[in-house]
Amino acid sequence: MIPTTSVGVFTQEMLDQYLPEVIELWKSEKRNLELAILQQVKKVEEGTILIEVMGHVQEEIAEKMKPDLIGIFRKKSGAGKISIQLDVKEEDDAGAPKLYTDQDKFKHLLKKHPALLEFSKKFDLDPDF
Repeated sequence: MIPTTSVGVFTQEMLDQYLPEVIELWKSEKRNLELAILQQVKKVEEGTILIEVMGHVQEEIAEKMKPDLIGIFRKKSGAGKISIQLDVKEEDDAGAPKLYTDQDKFKHLLKKHPALLEFSKKFDLDPDF
């Protein structure tokens, strides 16, 4: 159903109602990069859809898809005031230790997968090789 009159400001309820339809539409069009960004839609505040993106690559993709997304939501909801704001997050790896040597990498993997020590003994694996 396409509303013929403008209902004003785009709301959270409208987003919740129409986002699954947009996701299905873009799945059928195989717009996988855009779908990844649609999964990061957070909320609507005063007609502005807030989307969290990770890094500059997703930011560029999101900038390109904004007109399409606004058009689809405007057509489906009849809302006159819709905008999209991107919240760019950078991946934070400051807390992760730098793994320079093979021994460092092996110890790190042992913490994540304790059974690795048993396998390395059983198969006589040398992490420094």
